[in-house]
Amino acid sequence: MTIVEAPSRADLVSRATDLIPLIRQHAAWQEENRVLHEDVLQALTDAGLLKMRIATRYGGTVPDLRTVVAVISELARGDGSTGWTVSTWTIGAWLAGLLPDEAQDEIFADPDVRVCGSVGPNGIAVPTDGGVILNGRWHFNTGSPQSQWDTHAVMLQTDEGLVPGMCAVPLSDLTIVDDWHTSGLRGTGSATTVAENVFVPQARVLPMLPVIMHSRHLSKQNADQPAWKVPFMPLAVAVAGAPALGMAQAARDVFFERLPGRKITYTDYENQSEAPLTHLQVAEAAVKIDEAEFHLLREADRLDAKGRAGEPWSMQDRALGRMDAAAVCQRAKEAVDVLNNASGGSSIYSHNVMQRIERDIRALNLHGIMHPETNAETYGRILCGLEPNTLFL
Repeated sequence: MTIVEAPSRADLVSRATDLIPLIRQHAAWQEENRVLHEDVLQALTDAGLLKMRIATRYGGTVPDLRTVVAVISELARGDGSTGWTVSTWTIGAWLAGLLPDEAQDEIFADPDVRVCGSVGPNGIAVPTDGGVILNGRWHFNTGSPQSQWDTHAVMLQTDEGLVPGMCAVPLSDLTIVDDWHTSGLRGTGSATTVAENVFVPQARVLPMLPVIMHSRHLSKQNADQPAWKVPFMPLAVAVAGAPALGMAQAARDVFFERLPGRKITYTDYENQSEAPLTHLQVAEAAVKIDEAEFHLLREADRLDAKGRAGEPWSMQDRALGRMDAAAVCQRAKEAVDVLNNASGGSSIYSHNVMQRIERDIRALNLHGIMHPETNAETYGRILCGLEPNTLFL
């Protein structure tokens, strides 16, 4: 048997960097058409960047999380919608890796499968012979028009009442509602999906409380893998925070590309780069980008270390994970705001990339799991000795 050596961190990140020109070439099309361009999809597939949380027995790579977030932030440096969509597919593949191995065999039979998912438990799964009957409606379902499987958060009906769960469902069993008409992250195809009396076999149903609280799942082959020995929410927010860093780095790229020869209108500055105001602005933005990267890598390193050691996660650890993700989003948005403000009136033209970055980073900061103020409140409650007021930790 030929053993294929797993790509290194540098190799995977380099593959993402190499795709930036192609992604930027199609970014306007993606925003207009509200999904990723087929050329971008194919390039991501060919580069193996959709396999970072697919088990190696199915051809996945499973690098450390520091590599995962570095790859996704690079893709978002090309286009925020591309980075966000890949982050969602990465989380979806990881979730599918919690299922019984026979269910994984079915899902990952297609080596190029894309698995999306929705965190909000907006469906009810009622037990029936051999599985459950699923009904529900999930909004913000990123990548669903271009996915084959969906890992939907649900409420499972049990004798003790409703408990959080997850159901893996083929997209062919769902209705996709073309309602993704938004001001930001337009290229993500985050449409609504609907299940109407869909039968889901028991092997594709996962109670989530053991996963959320104790990192216990139903896969035997993934049970000893460090990548699957971490809690869901800290993993999800770390991966979902990576696009924010990439968007801020993209704003820096765009600003400095336009800087040479630009003047400051209605002043005597013929070169914006000579103005002290510009020096203060770019320094402030650079520091905020550095801070965003610090929080992202701190959480990625914590997940990697605890996963390898099999260490338990306290409530404070979990809340800090959400706080780190919130800090990434907030600092990245602040950096983009500074650079956008420094870009002048011409930045509002639709052909100027800065205005799209500004809209995309604002949309990401409004995401319920990433929202800075919400996550700060949760972290602060725990620091003050109170209950977290949420199951999503």
